[in-house]
Amino acid sequence: MATASQRSPTLRLQRRDPPGRPPQDGYGVYTYPNSFFRYEGEWKGGRTHGRGKLLFKDGSYYEGQFVGGEIVGEGCRHWASSGNTYSGQFVMGEPQGHGVMEYKAGGRYEGELSCGVREGHGCLVDRDGQVFRGSFHNNQRHGRGQMAFRNGDEYDGDWVRDRRQGHGVLRCADGSTYEGQWHSDVFSGLGSMAHCSGVVYRGMWINGHPVARATRTVILGPEVMDVAHGSSFTLSIELQQDNGEVAESEDGRVLKVSAGVRYVQLPAYSEVSFFRVDVGSREAPFQTPFGFECIAYPLSCPTSGGLEPRAAPESAGTKSSLPRADLEGGVASGALRDQDDNPRGLPAGGRAPHCPGDCRRVEHGRTQFADIRLGPPPPGYQPVRFLDSRPEEAGSGPGGSLGPEGTAPTVPDAPAGSRPDGTGTAEAEPVTAAFPGEYVIMIRDVTNPPFMGRTLPTAFKHLRVSARGAGQQPPGPGEDPKAPH
Repeated sequence: MATASQRSPTLRLQRRDPPGRPPQDGYGVYTYPNSFFRYEGEWKGGRTHGRGKLLFKDGSYYEGQFVGGEIVGEGCRHWASSGNTYSGQFVMGEPQGHGVMEYKAGGRYEGELSCGVREGHGCLVDRDGQVFRGSFHNNQRHGRGQMAFRNGDEYDGDWVRDRRQGHGVLRCADGSTYEGQWHSDVFSGLGSMAHCSGVVYRGMWINGHPVARATRTVILGPEVMDVAHGSSFTLSIELQQDNGEVAESEDGRVLKVSAGVRYVQLPAYSEVSFFRVDVGSREAPFQTPFGFECIAYPLSCPTSGGLEPRAAPESAGTKSSLPRADLEGGVASGALRDQDDNPRGLPAGGRAPHCPGDCRRVEHGRTQFADIRLGPPPPGYQPVRFLDSRPEEAGSGPGGSLGPEGTAPTVPDAPAGSRPDGTGTAEAEPVTAAFPGEYVIMIRDVTNPPFMGRTLPTAFKHLRVSARGAGQQPPGPGEDPKAPH
């Protein structure tokens, strides 16, 4: 059976068995019968009392104050097994009160302890350099506290058993901020996020994800929009949830409008399309959900002051990958579980950056592009009037001026003339608007960086430009263009 001297370093050192007696008063050195403990220091009445050092056979030691045979007061304790060292207050041999614990594995704690564990207010720096200042209970972060993560994120709020739970504010290094409810270290409950891209979401969160966020972009209106030649048109846009409801909890997402023209090669002339595109201007056609391909086409917006540059549209299903597995697109690294964003901050004052003329920011899940016009064919696009005889012949051919369902246009000839080789005997009037035909309007989510790591799929709208006036349908294949409708 182990003796009292083997069970605790706080034994009453004056109690011993032969051989030898401990010093009574003054300074003395004493090795205990089991040889595990050795004491060097002050004595009083046969007990350790005053300043001294208790050494353990395994290399551990305590150096500091003793009172009546007990380790009480200020001292330093080193554990050989863990390599940890504590300096501070002791009560009955245990770290208790205020002190500093240095960890061999890295890290440091300074604050209050009870019975050798963190209890009360303190500051913990882990081996990665992350800093927590706040309340502890039973060695865990518990209560109110602030945490600075190694990626630059900062959290200020409630903790329960080492996890963020309750109400808290997370300020990310990229400029994003979340304020609201937490559960088990993720956003859960009511909360609002001001994303570094300018997107703001206010509403319910579950397991780190916004419940009422947008999942798709919808262009309102008929399946096919008919527009008169040279006329402008307006697009009304909604961001919708999976259930079809408008995502009114979202503000600030950036949407960009662009256009394409139907790309068709004539069966009789495999190398001829409705636009003969110069070699230096050729772009790969892209597929649309309407069963035909398009090539990029310019349009103008009233605030842009000119035509939008041609650019190949992005894939309708493009998504941004997330750097953090446990957030799936949400905030971040060590600070945010299930999420991460590219480092990009908001401008001073937290205001969203200005949008280009072909872009709009969403408010309460809605936005509008007003007074949009399709421009004339850009340089390098040579309109081909492959049938320059009777209009009736165009209706029976494989296609019209820009699409397979239209007739020869009743607008002025293209600047290069009416012949496929671009030659002509007379100088034509400049073209200031799109030729009649079939076009596609696209609305892309260009929010940067993507909100919660995800980009909405591209929305498409089939647009038909008619030379007869808005609301009049061009003839279908095989129809007589002169027949009444």
